[in-house]
Amino acid sequence: MKDKKQNVLIIGAGLCGSLLALRMAQRGYNVTVYEMRPDLRKVDISAGRSINLAFSDRGIKAMKMAGIVDKVMPLCIPMNGRMLHDLEGNTTLAPYSGREHEYINSISRGGLNALLLDEAEKHENVKIHFNKKCKAVDFEKTTATFKDYDTKTEFIEDADVIIGTDGAGSALRKSYYLERKFLFSFSQDYLTHGYKELSILPGENGSFKTYKNALHIWGREAFMLIALPNLDGSFTVTLFLSFDEGEYNFNNLTTKERVLEFFEKYFKDALDLMPNLVDDFFENPTSPLGTVKCSPWHYKGNTLLMGDAAHAIVPFYGQGMNASFEDVVEFDKVLDQGFNDWETVFKVYEKNRKKDTDAIADLAIDNFFEMKGHVNHANFREKRTLEMAFEKTFPNDYNSKYSLVTFNEDIGYREAMLKGRAQDKAILNMLSDGKISTVDLSNEELKATLIKVKQETEAILEDDRIAGLK
Repeated sequence: MKDKKQNVLIIGAGLCGSLLALRMAQRGYNVTVYEMRPDLRKVDISAGRSINLAFSDRGIKAMKMAGIVDKVMPLCIPMNGRMLHDLEGNTTLAPYSGREHEYINSISRGGLNALLLDEAEKHENVKIHFNKKCKAVDFEKTTATFKDYDTKTEFIEDADVIIGTDGAGSALRKSYYLERKFLFSFSQDYLTHGYKELSILPGENGSFKTYKNALHIWGREAFMLIALPNLDGSFTVTLFLSFDEGEYNFNNLTTKERVLEFFEKYFKDALDLMPNLVDDFFENPTSPLGTVKCSPWHYKGNTLLMGDAAHAIVPFYGQGMNASFEDVVEFDKVLDQGFNDWETVFKVYEKNRKKDTDAIADLAIDNFFEMKGHVNHANFREKRTLEMAFEKTFPNDYNSKYSLVTFNEDIGYREAMLKGRAQDKAILNMLSDGKISTVDLSNEELKATLIKVKQETEAILEDDRIAGLK
C-alpha cells in the first residue's frame, strides 16, 4: 500500500495483534488497537489460559523481522526434546532433532505479550486501548462498535481498514458470519478432550524439581499430562482428558479423593512433585479444545481476519503462536509487493497462506494422537531412532516431519506436511516389511537405508501427485 498515513484498526491485543501493531507501525501506518481484556502488564489475567507456549523457528523469524529477537530470547527456556514418563516413573529423553542446534523453547505468554505491547507503544503512531469489547463491524462504513467496560457505554470507531486478531471467539468473524451479502464458510470442530492447567511449584531458591530442558509428557493412550518449564523454576502442567469417556474423565473427577486416586494410578512421579494438585484442579477451569477454519478471511477490501480468528488450532504441535506470528511475516511479504489496494493485498495473502494454516491444523490433530499414545509404541520409537540417526549423521540430507514443521521456517506448513507424511509412511512400511532395520547400522548401512527411504518417499509423493493430493 502506497499511502502509509492510512488508519489501521486492530481488534485484539494478544500475541498476533500486538506483533501486527508493531510491524504496521514500523511500516508507517497509524495504528489503533482495541482489546477487551485489561492490560496484562498491570493485572494478572493468566489463570486458565496456557501460561507458557512452545516458541520455535517460525516465531523467531517473526521476531527478527520486527527487530526484537534479542529482547525475546532471554524470556526462553530451551527444550531439547520430549521427556517421556512411563507408569513406573522411568524417563526417556527423546530429542526433537538429531542436530544439536535445533530445539524449541518454553516462553511465558504474558511475558512475550507484554514485551510486544511495550515495543508497539514506543511508536507514536500506535494507540492501544484496553477494556473495550468489539460488538460488531459495519462493512459498508468500515466502522466497529465497541463497549467500554469501564464506562459501560458504547462507541463507534472508524478506520481505513479493520484487522481482526481477536482470537478463536472473534467478533469480526462473527460479523462475517452474520453478513448476508457474501458466502462465508465456517467450521468449528471440538475434540472430545478438554484441558486443565495445573502446576509444579519451584523448589528451594527457584530450583527446578525435575529436568528443566525438556517438554515432559506422560502419554497414557486415552489421555496425557504435559509440563513445560518457566523461568521461576515452576512448570506449567496441562492435563488433557476426555470430558465423559473412560474410567476417569473430567465429568467424574469431582472429589479430592478421586483426583488423587487418578494421579496416583497414572502419574505417580508427577503427583510427588505436586502437593498443590487438588487446589489447582478445583480452582482452574476445564477448557475445550477446538479447530476453527473459515473462508474467505477478508471482505470488501476493508476487513481481514488473522491469527486464531482465521484459523484456531489445537496445541499439540506447539505451533499455534508460531503460526499466528508467521501470518504477520507472510502479510508483510505481500505488503512489500506494492499493491495499490487492500483488496488485492488481502486476496494474495489468503491465497498464499490458507493452504498452510489448514495443514498445520490437521498436523496438530495428528500430533494429539502421537503424543498421548504413539510415542509409547515400538514401531514409532524405531522410526524416531532411525530419523535421529539420519539427522545426526547426514544433517544436510534429511529432516523428519517434526523438523520440517518446526525448524524449517522457510518451508510452508503444507509442503512440510506432505513430505513429512510421505517419509513417515515410507519408513513405517519398510520397517514392518523388514526392508530396513535400525539395529547396529554402520555409517555405510545407514547411508544405504537413507537412500531407500528417499526413493520410497518419492514414490509415495508421486502417487499423491497422481491422485491429486499434492
